[in-house]
This record gives sequence, C-alpha cells and structure tokens, in this order.
Amino acid sequence: MAMAVGGKGGEEKPMSDINTTPLVDVMLVLLIIFLIAVPIAIQTIQKLKIPIMVSQESKDKVENLLVTVSTTDSAGRSAGDPGFEGAQPGGECRVYFNNITPVDSTEFLDKAASRLKNIIDRAGGIEAIKANPEQIPEVHIRGDQNAPWRCIAGVVANVQYAGYPTVGFISTPVDPNG
Repeated sequence: MAMAVGGKGGEEKPMSDINTTPLVDVMLVLLIIFLIAVPIAIQTIQKLKIPIMVSQESKDKVENLLVTVSTTDSAGRSAGDPGFEGAQPGGECRVYFNNITPVDSTEFLDKAASRLKNIIDRAGGIEAIKANPEQIPEVHIRGDQNAPWRCIAGVVANVQYAGYPTVGFISTPVDPNG
C-alpha cells in the first residue's frame, strides 16, 4: 500500500481526504453480526410470565388533593362537554375534585373535609399528624388562565375551611427556547 503525499518540487503536504474504506468494512462486519445475533436472541427468549399483584392503597404515602378550576364557555358548556370552546372570564365557575369529578362549592367543601378527616384518622389522629408533618396532604390547584380570580379564591377559601394547611398552584412551565 502506497501513501500519496502529493506536492510539487519537494513540497510534501499530507492529504486531508478521509479514507472511508475501513469505516465501510467495520459497518459491514457489524451489520453481519447483528443480522446473525438478533434472530438467535429472539429465539432464546421465552414468553414472559409477569406476576399478578393485588393493588392496595398505600398507608404511608399521602396523596395530594388535585383541584381544577375552569369556567363555562360562551355557550354555557363545561370542560369535557362536546363543543367546549374554552373557559371564558365571564362564565360560571367549574370546580373538578381530583381533576375528574365536577362539584359545586358545598360538595367540594364536604368532600375535601371528609377526605382530610379520613387521612387524619388513618394516620392515628391529629397528634400523629403533628408529629409527622409529611403525612399532611397538600392541595394543588390547576386554574385555567381565563378563569377569573373569584373562582380560584372560592376554592382557596373552601380548602382553608376544610382544614388543609398548604395550597399550591400548578402552572405550565415557560419554555426557555420559545
């Protein structure tokens, strides 16, 4: 194998061209190896037998209460109704308990209070909760940007009446690239 250095009259400069032949040879060898190895690997795998587990509610992890606040659209339709056009600032307030169940303010207060009472009872009473503050659930409110503050403030007031000490708001993070 000869090496061409090029140049005229004694000037020797190395060639800057990349020789792709060894790269192609390596790729062809890898292709042949994978063409042989994959069918062998597939044949050796038996049908997987995944164990069936009974799902039980965790007694040590407290689930936070998720609340969605929206309003009706200009035609009076709620989120989830066919033809919903989006929340309108002048629409009726709509509150969704655990992001699914639509409730009015009285139902929301009753459900939130009974949920907190069940969590306290399961933990062993108010003294056990005070000893371990991680057992206290938080309320996370996801509000539509067109929902007026009166709707969100009503949910915050009901959460406070129910006894939840911590309220947080969920928002969509700002895209740093856009």
